[in-house]
Amino acid sequence: MFKRLLTVSGFTALSRVTGFMRDILMSYIMGAGAISDAFLVAFRLPNNFRSIFGEGAFDAAFLPRYAKTRTQVGEAEAARFADAVYSWQMAFQAVLLIVAMVCMGWIIAVMAPGFAHRPGQMELATSLARIAFPYLIMTVVAVQLSAMLNAIGKFAAAASWSIFLNVAMMAALLSAKYFPNVGYAAAWGVFGAGVLQYVFIVGMAARSDLRLKIRLPRLSKEMKGFFLAFGAATIGSASVQISLFIDNVIASFLPAGDLTALYYADRINQLPMGVLGVALGTVLLPTMSNLLAKGERVSADAEQNRAAVIGLMMTLPFVAVFLAVPLPIIHAVFDRGAFHLNAAAALTSAAALTAYSVGLPAFVLLRVVAATFYARGDTKTPVIATMTAMAVNIALKIALVWGLNFGAAGIALGTALGAWVNVAMLTKLATGRKLLTVGPVFTRALLPSILAALAAGAGAWYGVGIGDALAMRGGIVHALATMGCAFVIGTSAYLAVVLLFCRRLPLGRLGRR
Repeated sequence: MFKRLLTVSGFTALSRVTGFMRDILMSYIMGAGAISDAFLVAFRLPNNFRSIFGEGAFDAAFLPRYAKTRTQVGEAEAARFADAVYSWQMAFQAVLLIVAMVCMGWIIAVMAPGFAHRPGQMELATSLARIAFPYLIMTVVAVQLSAMLNAIGKFAAAASWSIFLNVAMMAALLSAKYFPNVGYAAAWGVFGAGVLQYVFIVGMAARSDLRLKIRLPRLSKEMKGFFLAFGAATIGSASVQISLFIDNVIASFLPAGDLTALYYADRINQLPMGVLGVALGTVLLPTMSNLLAKGERVSADAEQNRAAVIGLMMTLPFVAVFLAVPLPIIHAVFDRGAFHLNAAAALTSAAALTAYSVGLPAFVLLRVVAATFYARGDTKTPVIATMTAMAVNIALKIALVWGLNFGAAGIALGTALGAWVNVAMLTKLATGRKLLTVGPVFTRALLPSILAALAAGAGAWYGVGIGDALAMRGGIVHALATMGCAFVIGTSAYLAVVLLFCRRLPLGRLGRR
Protein backbone atom coordinates (compact mmCIF):
# COMPACT_ATOMS: atom_id res chain seq x y z
CA MET A 1 0.00 0.00 0.00
CA PHE A 2 2.81 2.43 0.87
CA LYS A 3 4.23 2.18 -2.67
CA ARG A 4 0.82 2.82 -4.27
CA LEU A 5 0.23 5.68 -1.85
CA LEU A 6 3.54 7.23 -2.87
CA THR A 7 2.53 6.99 -6.53
CA VAL A 8 -0.81 8.70 -6.00
CA SER A 9 0.47 11.25 -3.50
CA GLY A 10 3.41 12.05 -5.79
CA PHE A 11 1.19 12.94 -8.74
CA THR A 12 -1.31 14.61 -6.45
CA ALA A 13 1.52 16.66 -4.92
CA LEU A 14 2.59 17.69 -8.42
CA SER A 15 -0.96 18.77 -9.10
CA ARG A 16 -1.03 20.75 -5.86
CA VAL A 17 2.33 22.37 -6.58
CA THR A 18 1.18 23.49 -10.02
CA GLY A 19 -2.06 24.59 -8.37
CA PHE A 20 -0.01 26.67 -5.97
CA MET A 21 1.85 28.21 -8.89
CA ARG A 22 -1.52 28.99 -10.48
CA ASP A 23 -2.81 30.62 -7.28
CA ILE A 24 0.37 32.66 -6.81
CA LEU A 25 0.06 33.92 -10.38
CA MET A 26 -3.64 34.58 -9.91
CA SER A 27 -3.08 36.51 -6.68
CA TYR A 28 -0.35 38.56 -8.38
CA ILE A 29 -2.41 39.42 -11.47
CA MET A 30 -5.97 39.38 -10.11
CA GLY A 31 -5.39 40.49 -6.52
CA ALA A 32 -8.14 40.40 -3.89
CA GLY A 33 -11.15 42.47 -4.90
CA ALA A 34 -14.40 42.53 -6.85
CA ILE A 35 -13.11 40.73 -9.98
CA SER A 36 -11.41 37.95 -8.02
CA ASP A 37 -14.49 37.47 -5.82
CA ALA A 38 -16.70 37.22 -8.95
CA PHE A 39 -14.41 34.70 -10.63
CA LEU A 40 -14.09 32.50 -7.54
CA VAL A 41 -17.88 32.26 -7.23
CA ALA A 42 -18.11 31.36 -10.94
CA PHE A 43 -15.25 28.85 -10.60
CA ARG A 44 -16.78 27.25 -7.52
CA LEU A 45 -20.05 26.46 -9.31
CA PRO A 46 -18.78 23.66 -11.63
CA ASN A 47 -16.43 22.48 -8.89
CA ASN A 48 -19.31 22.18 -6.44
CA PHE A 49 -21.33 20.11 -8.88
CA ARG A 50 -18.26 18.00 -9.65
CA SER A 51 -17.82 17.33 -5.93
CA ILE A 52 -21.49 16.34 -5.68
CA PHE A 53 -21.61 14.07 -8.73
CA GLY A 54 -17.89 13.42 -9.11
CA GLU A 55 -15.17 11.82 -7.03
CA GLY A 56 -16.88 11.56 -3.64
CA ALA A 57 -20.37 10.31 -4.44
CA PHE A 58 -19.54 8.61 -7.72
CA ASP A 59 -16.53 6.68 -6.42
CA ALA A 60 -18.46 5.54 -3.37
CA ALA A 61 -21.33 4.14 -5.45
CA PHE A 62 -19.50 3.00 -8.59
CA LEU A 63 -16.05 1.74 -7.64
CA PRO A 64 -16.97 -1.07 -5.18
CA ARG A 65 -19.63 -2.40 -7.60
CA TYR A 66 -17.33 -2.16 -10.62
CA ALA A 67 -14.46 -3.85 -8.74
CA LYS A 68 -16.74 -6.61 -7.41
CA THR A 69 -18.24 -7.26 -10.86
CA ARG A 70 -14.80 -7.36 -12.46
CA THR A 71 -13.43 -9.71 -9.77
CA GLN A 72 -16.37 -12.10 -9.46
CA VAL A 73 -18.05 -12.04 -12.91
CA GLY A 74 -15.51 -10.82 -15.45
CA GLU A 75 -14.26 -7.87 -17.49
CA ALA A 76 -17.02 -7.98 -20.11
CA GLU A 77 -19.80 -7.66 -17.55
CA ALA A 78 -17.88 -4.90 -15.74
CA ALA A 79 -17.55 -2.99 -19.02
CA ARG A 80 -21.27 -3.33 -19.69
CA PHE A 81 -22.04 -1.96 -16.22
CA ALA A 82 -19.64 0.96 -16.76
CA ASP A 83 -21.27 1.82 -20.10
CA ALA A 84 -24.73 1.80 -18.53
CA VAL A 85 -23.62 4.17 -15.77
CA TYR A 86 -21.87 6.42 -18.30
CA SER A 87 -24.94 6.64 -20.54
CA TRP A 88 -27.20 7.70 -17.68
CA GLN A 89 -24.62 10.16 -16.42
CA MET A 90 -24.20 11.87 -19.81
CA ALA A 91 -27.97 12.19 -20.25
CA PHE A 92 -28.28 13.87 -16.87
CA GLN A 93 -25.25 16.11 -17.38
CA ALA A 94 -26.58 17.35 -20.73
CA VAL A 95 -29.87 18.40 -19.11
CA LEU A 96 -28.03 20.02 -16.21
CA LEU A 97 -25.80 22.00 -18.57
CA ILE A 98 -28.76 23.42 -20.51
CA VAL A 99 -30.69 24.36 -17.38
CA ALA A 100 -27.63 25.96 -15.75
CA MET A 101 -26.76 28.06 -18.78
CA VAL A 102 -30.34 29.38 -19.05
CA CYS A 103 -30.79 30.05 -15.32
CA MET A 104 -27.23 31.19 -14.49
CA GLY A 105 -28.23 34.70 -13.43
CA TRP A 106 -30.65 33.36 -10.82
CA ILE A 107 -28.12 30.76 -9.64
CA ILE A 108 -25.44 33.40 -9.01
CA ALA A 109 -27.98 35.62 -7.24
CA VAL A 110 -28.64 32.78 -4.79
CA MET A 111 -24.95 31.85 -4.41
CA ALA A 112 -23.70 35.38 -3.72
CA PRO A 113 -26.60 37.68 -2.78
CA GLY A 114 -24.18 40.22 -1.36
CA PHE A 115 -22.93 40.96 -4.90
CA ALA A 116 -26.20 42.77 -5.62
CA HIS A 117 -24.92 45.70 -3.56
CA ARG A 118 -21.76 46.04 -5.69
CA PRO A 119 -22.41 47.60 -9.14
CA GLY A 120 -21.70 45.21 -12.03
CA GLN A 121 -20.36 42.33 -9.90
CA MET A 122 -23.45 40.13 -10.21
CA GLU A 123 -23.42 40.49 -14.02
CA LEU A 124 -19.68 39.76 -14.18
CA ALA A 125 -19.98 36.63 -12.04
CA THR A 126 -22.87 35.39 -14.22
CA SER A 127 -20.88 35.86 -17.45
CA LEU A 128 -17.82 34.11 -16.02
CA ALA A 129 -19.93 31.21 -14.72
CA ARG A 130 -21.46 30.61 -18.17
CA ILE A 131 -17.95 30.28 -19.60
CA ALA A 132 -16.62 27.98 -16.88
CA PHE A 133 -19.63 25.71 -16.26
CA PRO A 134 -19.19 23.39 -19.32
CA TYR A 135 -15.99 22.23 -17.59
CA LEU A 136 -18.26 19.99 -15.51
CA ILE A 137 -19.57 17.73 -18.27
CA MET A 138 -16.02 17.07 -19.50
CA THR A 139 -14.55 16.40 -16.10
CA VAL A 140 -17.18 13.85 -14.98
CA VAL A 141 -15.99 11.60 -17.81
CA ALA A 142 -12.48 11.84 -16.39
CA VAL A 143 -13.85 10.97 -12.95
CA GLN A 144 -15.45 7.72 -14.15
CA LEU A 145 -12.45 6.61 -16.18
CA SER A 146 -10.23 7.41 -13.18
CA ALA A 147 -12.35 5.16 -10.96
CA MET A 148 -12.06 2.35 -13.50
CA LEU A 149 -8.28 2.78 -13.70
CA ASN A 150 -7.99 2.77 -9.90
CA ALA A 151 -10.04 -0.43 -9.72
CA ILE A 152 -7.41 -2.26 -11.79
CA GLY A 153 -4.49 -0.78 -9.85
CA LYS A 154 -3.54 1.94 -12.37
CA PHE A 155 -3.31 5.03 -10.18
CA ALA A 156 -0.84 7.32 -11.97
CA ALA A 157 -3.01 8.59 -14.84
CA ALA A 158 -6.03 9.05 -12.60
CA ALA A 159 -3.97 11.11 -10.14
CA SER A 160 -2.34 13.33 -12.76
CA TRP A 161 -5.11 14.59 -15.05
CA SER A 162 -6.07 17.45 -12.73
CA ILE A 163 -2.70 19.07 -13.46
CA PHE A 164 -4.12 20.29 -16.77
CA LEU A 165 -6.48 22.65 -14.95
CA ASN A 166 -3.54 24.49 -13.42
CA VAL A 167 -1.53 24.59 -16.64
CA ALA A 168 -4.46 25.86 -18.72
CA MET A 169 -5.39 28.54 -16.18
CA MET A 170 -1.80 29.79 -15.91
CA ALA A 171 -1.56 30.06 -19.70
CA ALA A 172 -4.85 31.98 -19.78
CA LEU A 173 -3.80 34.33 -16.96
CA LEU A 174 -0.56 35.15 -18.76
CA SER A 175 -2.68 36.02 -21.80
CA ALA A 176 -5.06 38.26 -19.82
CA LYS A 177 -4.39 41.31 -22.02
CA TYR A 178 -6.33 39.64 -24.84
CA PHE A 179 -9.51 39.38 -22.72
CA PRO A 180 -11.95 42.04 -21.41
CA ASN A 181 -10.43 41.56 -17.94
CA VAL A 182 -8.41 38.96 -16.03
CA GLY A 183 -11.59 37.27 -14.75
CA TYR A 184 -12.58 36.36 -18.31
CA ALA A 185 -9.08 35.02 -18.97
CA ALA A 186 -9.27 32.72 -15.94
CA ALA A 187 -12.77 31.51 -16.86
CA TRP A 188 -11.71 30.56 -20.39
CA GLY A 189 -8.72 28.81 -18.84
CA VAL A 190 -11.13 26.61 -16.87
CA PHE A 191 -13.03 25.73 -20.05
CA GLY A 192 -9.81 24.88 -21.90
CA ALA A 193 -8.69 22.71 -19.00
CA GLY A 194 -11.80 20.58 -19.33
CA VAL A 195 -10.97 19.85 -22.97
CA LEU A 196 -7.34 18.92 -22.14
CA GLN A 197 -8.34 16.69 -19.23
CA TYR A 198 -10.90 14.84 -21.33
CA VAL A 199 -8.44 14.14 -24.16
CA PHE A 200 -5.73 12.98 -21.74
CA ILE A 201 -7.76 10.58 -19.59
CA VAL A 202 -9.59 9.04 -22.56
CA GLY A 203 -6.23 8.33 -24.20
CA MET A 204 -4.67 6.87 -21.04
CA ALA A 205 -7.70 4.68 -20.34
CA ALA A 206 -7.63 3.34 -23.91
CA ARG A 207 -4.05 2.16 -23.32
CA SER A 208 -5.44 -0.10 -20.57
CA ASP A 209 -8.27 -1.19 -22.88
CA LEU A 210 -10.85 0.77 -20.90
CA ARG A 211 -13.44 2.62 -22.97
CA LEU A 212 -16.86 4.10 -22.38
CA LYS A 213 -19.70 3.85 -24.89
CA ILE A 214 -23.03 5.63 -25.01
CA ARG A 215 -25.94 3.19 -25.04
CA LEU A 216 -29.67 3.65 -24.70
CA PRO A 217 -30.17 4.16 -20.95
CA ARG A 218 -32.15 1.32 -19.38
CA LEU A 219 -33.31 1.08 -15.77
CA SER A 220 -32.18 -2.47 -15.01
CA LYS A 221 -32.12 -4.03 -11.53
CA GLU A 222 -28.39 -3.47 -11.42
CA MET A 223 -28.78 0.23 -12.24
CA LYS A 224 -31.53 0.61 -9.64
CA GLY A 225 -29.07 -0.64 -7.03
CA PHE A 226 -26.43 1.77 -8.29
CA PHE A 227 -28.84 4.70 -8.25
CA LEU A 228 -29.91 3.96 -4.68
CA ALA A 229 -26.28 3.95 -3.54
CA PHE A 230 -25.41 6.95 -5.71
CA GLY A 231 -28.43 8.87 -4.47
CA ALA A 232 -27.46 8.35 -0.84
CA ALA A 233 -23.83 9.30 -1.52
CA THR A 234 -24.96 12.32 -3.54
CA ILE A 235 -27.04 13.56 -0.63
CA GLY A 236 -23.91 13.31 1.52
CA SER A 237 -21.78 15.14 -1.03
CA ALA A 238 -24.50 17.72 -1.55
CA SER A 239 -24.52 18.34 2.20
CA VAL A 240 -20.84 19.23 2.06
CA GLN A 241 -21.43 21.50 -0.93
CA ILE A 242 -24.37 23.15 0.82
CA SER A 243 -21.93 24.05 3.57
CA LEU A 244 -19.59 25.58 0.96
CA PHE A 245 -22.58 27.36 -0.55
CA ILE A 246 -23.33 28.88 2.85
CA ASP A 247 -19.67 29.98 2.97
CA ASN A 248 -20.23 31.86 -0.29
CA VAL A 249 -23.42 33.48 0.94
CA ILE A 250 -21.84 34.63 4.22
CA ALA A 251 -18.57 35.77 2.60
CA SER A 252 -20.42 37.79 -0.05
CA PHE A 253 -21.61 40.11 2.75
CA LEU A 254 -18.08 40.58 4.15
CA PRO A 255 -15.82 43.40 2.87
CA ALA A 256 -14.68 43.08 -0.76
CA GLY A 257 -11.67 40.80 -0.96
CA ASP A 258 -12.47 38.71 2.13
CA LEU A 259 -13.95 35.93 -0.02
CA THR A 260 -10.71 35.85 -1.99
CA ALA A 261 -8.55 35.96 1.17
CA LEU A 262 -10.53 33.00 2.53
CA TYR A 263 -9.96 31.12 -0.73
CA TYR A 264 -6.18 31.55 -0.56
CA ALA A 265 -6.06 30.37 3.06
CA ASP A 266 -8.06 27.31 2.05
CA ARG A 267 -5.69 26.65 -0.85
CA ILE A 268 -2.72 26.46 1.53
CA ASN A 269 -4.69 24.21 3.86
CA GLN A 270 -5.74 22.08 0.89
CA LEU A 271 -2.11 21.27 0.02
CA PRO A 272 -1.61 18.57 2.68
CA MET A 273 -5.31 17.75 2.85
CA GLY A 274 -5.57 17.33 -0.90
CA VAL A 275 -2.36 15.39 -1.34
CA LEU A 276 -2.79 13.00 1.60
CA GLY A 277 -6.57 12.92 1.87
CA VAL A 278 -7.16 12.31 -1.83
CA ALA A 279 -4.30 9.83 -2.07
CA LEU A 280 -5.46 7.82 0.95
CA GLY A 281 -9.04 7.72 -0.28
CA THR A 282 -7.97 6.85 -3.81
CA VAL A 283 -5.81 3.91 -2.73
CA LEU A 284 -7.75 2.70 0.31
CA LEU A 285 -11.25 2.38 -1.17
CA PRO A 286 -10.39 0.02 -4.08
CA THR A 287 -7.94 -1.87 -1.85
CA MET A 288 -10.53 -2.51 0.86
CA SER A 289 -13.26 -3.21 -1.71
CA ASN A 290 -11.17 -5.91 -3.39
CA LEU A 291 -10.08 -7.46 -0.07
CA LEU A 292 -13.60 -7.56 1.31
CA ALA A 293 -14.90 -9.03 -1.97
CA LYS A 294 -12.43 -11.88 -1.38
CA GLY A 295 -13.51 -12.24 2.27
CA GLU A 296 -10.17 -11.01 3.69
CA ARG A 297 -11.47 -8.84 6.57
CA VAL A 298 -8.24 -8.93 8.63
CA SER A 299 -6.17 -7.64 5.73
CA ALA A 300 -8.72 -4.90 5.02
CA ASP A 301 -8.59 -3.74 8.65
CA ALA A 302 -4.80 -3.71 8.58
CA GLU A 303 -4.75 -1.54 5.45
CA GLN A 304 -7.21 0.87 7.04
CA ASN A 305 -5.16 1.22 10.21
CA ARG A 306 -2.03 1.80 8.18
CA ALA A 307 -3.78 4.48 6.14
CA ALA A 308 -4.98 6.26 9.31
CA VAL A 309 -1.46 6.33 10.74
CA ILE A 310 0.06 7.64 7.52
CA GLY A 311 -2.63 10.30 7.35
CA LEU A 312 -1.92 11.57 10.87
CA MET A 313 1.82 11.27 10.52
CA MET A 314 1.79 13.46 7.41
CA THR A 315 -0.87 16.03 8.39
CA LEU A 316 -0.22 16.77 12.07
CA PRO A 317 3.06 18.60 11.31
CA PHE A 318 1.17 20.93 8.96
CA VAL A 319 -1.30 21.68 11.75
CA ALA A 320 1.55 22.61 14.06
CA VAL A 321 3.22 24.81 11.45
CA PHE A 322 -0.01 26.55 10.40
CA LEU A 323 -0.74 27.33 14.05
CA ALA A 324 2.81 28.53 14.74
CA VAL A 325 3.57 30.76 11.72
CA PRO A 326 0.44 31.47 9.61
CA LEU A 327 1.23 35.10 8.67
CA PRO A 328 4.79 34.45 7.41
CA ILE A 329 3.36 31.68 5.20
CA ILE A 330 0.80 34.03 3.63
CA HIS A 331 3.43 36.75 3.14
CA ALA A 332 5.82 34.35 1.43
CA VAL A 333 3.27 32.70 -0.87
CA PHE A 334 0.73 35.33 -1.88
CA ASP A 335 1.46 38.80 -0.52
CA ARG A 336 2.77 40.55 -3.63
CA GLY A 337 1.51 42.25 -6.77
CA ALA A 338 -2.19 43.09 -6.85
CA PHE A 339 -2.86 41.03 -3.69
CA HIS A 340 -0.48 43.29 -1.72
CA LEU A 341 -2.61 46.32 -2.61
CA ASN A 342 -5.32 45.08 -0.22
CA ALA A 343 -3.62 45.75 3.12
CA ALA A 344 -6.03 43.59 5.15
CA ALA A 345 -5.96 40.57 2.84
CA ALA A 346 -2.83 38.95 4.32
CA LEU A 347 -4.07 39.27 7.91
CA THR A 348 -7.49 37.87 6.96
CA SER A 349 -5.90 34.91 5.15
CA ALA A 350 -3.56 34.17 8.06
CA ALA A 351 -6.41 34.13 10.58
CA ALA A 352 -8.44 31.84 8.30
CA LEU A 353 -5.46 29.51 7.79
CA THR A 354 -5.07 29.12 11.56
CA ALA A 355 -8.75 28.25 11.87
CA TYR A 356 -8.75 25.83 8.92
CA SER A 357 -5.74 23.95 10.30
CA VAL A 358 -7.74 22.80 13.33
CA GLY A 359 -9.76 20.52 11.05
CA LEU A 360 -6.94 19.28 8.84
CA PRO A 361 -6.50 15.85 10.50
CA ALA A 362 -10.27 15.40 10.55
CA PHE A 363 -10.60 15.87 6.80
CA VAL A 364 -7.93 13.23 6.17
CA LEU A 365 -9.30 10.78 8.73
CA LEU A 366 -12.75 11.26 7.23
CA ARG A 367 -11.56 9.61 4.01
CA VAL A 368 -10.17 6.68 5.97
CA VAL A 369 -13.15 6.09 8.27
CA ALA A 370 -15.73 6.57 5.49
CA ALA A 371 -14.05 3.77 3.52
CA THR A 372 -15.33 1.40 6.24
CA PHE A 373 -18.84 1.87 4.86
CA TYR A 374 -18.20 2.64 1.19
CA ALA A 375 -16.10 -0.51 0.68
CA ARG A 376 -19.09 -2.52 1.90
CA GLY A 377 -21.49 -0.73 -0.44
CA ASP A 378 -23.07 1.26 2.41
CA THR A 379 -23.50 4.86 1.26
CA LYS A 380 -26.39 5.63 3.62
CA THR A 381 -24.52 5.75 6.92
CA PRO A 382 -21.93 8.36 5.84
CA VAL A 383 -24.84 10.53 4.65
CA ILE A 384 -26.40 10.55 8.12
CA ALA A 385 -23.12 11.63 9.68
CA THR A 386 -22.41 14.21 7.00
CA MET A 387 -25.82 15.85 7.23
CA THR A 388 -25.55 16.09 11.01
CA ALA A 389 -22.07 17.59 10.70
CA MET A 390 -23.38 20.03 8.07
CA ALA A 391 -26.07 21.30 10.43
CA VAL A 392 -23.46 21.85 13.17
CA ASN A 393 -21.13 23.44 10.59
CA ILE A 394 -23.70 25.99 9.42
CA ALA A 395 -24.86 26.86 12.94
CA LEU A 396 -21.29 27.45 14.05
CA LYS A 397 -20.51 29.69 11.07
CA ILE A 398 -23.55 31.86 11.67
CA ALA A 399 -22.67 32.17 15.37
CA LEU A 400 -18.96 32.81 14.77
CA VAL A 401 -19.32 35.30 11.91
CA TRP A 402 -22.44 37.28 12.80
CA GLY A 403 -22.64 36.51 16.51
CA LEU A 404 -18.99 36.83 17.57
CA ASN A 405 -17.73 38.92 14.61
CA PHE A 406 -14.93 36.48 13.72
CA GLY A 407 -15.26 37.41 10.03
CA ALA A 408 -13.65 35.08 7.48
CA ALA A 409 -11.86 33.17 10.26
CA GLY A 410 -15.28 32.22 11.67
CA ILE A 411 -16.21 30.56 8.37
CA ALA A 412 -12.98 28.57 8.43
CA LEU A 413 -13.34 27.53 12.08
CA GLY A 414 -16.92 26.39 11.53
CA THR A 415 -15.71 24.19 8.65
CA ALA A 416 -12.95 22.67 10.80
CA LEU A 417 -15.19 21.87 13.77
CA GLY A 418 -17.86 20.42 11.49
CA ALA A 419 -15.29 17.99 10.07
CA TRP A 420 -14.45 16.70 13.55
CA VAL A 421 -18.14 16.14 14.28
CA ASN A 422 -18.37 14.09 11.07
CA VAL A 423 -15.37 11.93 11.97
CA ALA A 424 -16.62 11.38 15.51
CA MET A 425 -20.04 10.22 14.31
CA LEU A 426 -18.66 7.85 11.67
CA THR A 427 -16.18 6.36 14.14
CA LYS A 428 -18.89 5.77 16.73
CA LEU A 429 -21.22 4.15 14.19
CA ALA A 430 -18.44 1.96 12.75
CA THR A 431 -17.18 0.73 16.12
CA GLY A 432 -20.74 0.14 17.34
CA ARG A 433 -21.35 -2.19 14.38
CA LYS A 434 -17.93 -3.85 14.84
CA LEU A 435 -16.82 -2.71 11.38
CA LEU A 436 -13.84 -0.67 12.57
CA THR A 437 -10.90 -2.22 14.40
CA VAL A 438 -8.15 -0.09 15.96
CA GLY A 439 -5.05 -2.24 15.71
CA PRO A 440 -1.52 -2.08 17.13
CA VAL A 441 -0.24 -0.41 13.95
CA PHE A 442 -2.28 2.66 14.87
CA THR A 443 -1.74 2.74 18.64
CA ARG A 444 2.00 2.15 18.34
CA ALA A 445 2.49 5.05 15.93
CA LEU A 446 0.17 7.67 17.47
CA LEU A 447 2.55 9.17 20.06
CA PRO A 448 5.56 9.37 17.68
CA SER A 449 3.36 11.13 15.12
CA ILE A 450 2.30 13.76 17.69
CA LEU A 451 5.88 14.29 18.86
CA ALA A 452 7.11 14.71 15.28
CA ALA A 453 4.39 17.30 14.63
CA LEU A 454 5.30 19.30 17.74
CA ALA A 455 8.94 19.25 16.66
CA ALA A 456 7.96 20.56 13.21
CA GLY A 457 5.92 23.43 14.67
CA ALA A 458 8.63 24.43 17.13
CA GLY A 459 11.26 24.25 14.39
CA ALA A 460 9.21 26.42 12.04
CA TRP A 461 8.63 29.04 14.75
CA TYR A 462 12.34 29.10 15.59
CA GLY A 463 13.22 29.26 11.89
CA VAL A 464 11.06 32.36 11.36
CA GLY A 465 12.97 34.07 14.17
CA ILE A 466 16.29 33.23 12.51
CA GLY A 467 15.01 34.43 9.14
CA ASP A 468 13.91 37.73 10.72
CA ALA A 469 17.41 38.23 12.11
CA LEU A 470 19.21 37.35 8.87
CA ALA A 471 17.13 39.24 6.29
CA MET A 472 16.28 42.90 5.90
CA ARG A 473 12.79 43.75 7.14
CA GLY A 474 10.05 43.96 4.52
CA GLY A 475 9.79 42.83 0.93
CA ILE A 476 9.83 39.51 -0.81
CA VAL A 477 13.43 38.72 0.19
CA HIS A 478 12.53 38.89 3.86
CA ALA A 479 9.39 36.79 3.40
CA LEU A 480 11.21 34.08 1.47
CA ALA A 481 14.15 34.07 3.89
CA THR A 482 11.94 33.55 6.92
CA MET A 483 9.98 30.79 5.24
CA GLY A 484 13.14 29.16 3.94
CA CYS A 485 14.59 28.99 7.46
CA ALA A 486 11.26 27.80 8.86
CA PHE A 487 11.04 25.05 6.25
CA VAL A 488 14.60 23.79 6.73
CA ILE A 489 14.56 23.77 10.53
CA GLY A 490 10.96 22.54 10.83
CA THR A 491 11.51 19.71 8.35
CA SER A 492 14.80 18.72 9.96
CA ALA A 493 13.20 18.56 13.41
CA TYR A 494 10.30 16.50 12.06
CA LEU A 495 12.53 14.03 10.22
CA ALA A 496 14.77 13.63 13.28
CA VAL A 497 11.82 12.48 15.39
CA VAL A 498 10.48 10.25 12.59
CA LEU A 499 13.85 8.55 12.20
CA LEU A 500 14.12 8.14 15.97
CA PHE A 501 10.82 6.25 16.05
CA CYS A 502 10.92 4.78 12.52
CA ARG A 503 10.41 1.20 13.75
CA ARG A 504 7.05 2.21 15.26
CA LEU A 505 5.82 3.87 12.06
CA PRO A 506 4.42 2.19 8.89
CA LEU A 507 7.21 3.34 6.56
CA GLY A 508 7.66 0.19 4.52
CA ARG A 509 11.28 -0.86 4.02
CA LEU A 510 12.58 2.28 5.75
CA GLY A 511 10.85 1.27 8.98
CA ARG A 512 12.21 -2.27 8.79
CA ARG A 513 15.74 -0.98 8.29
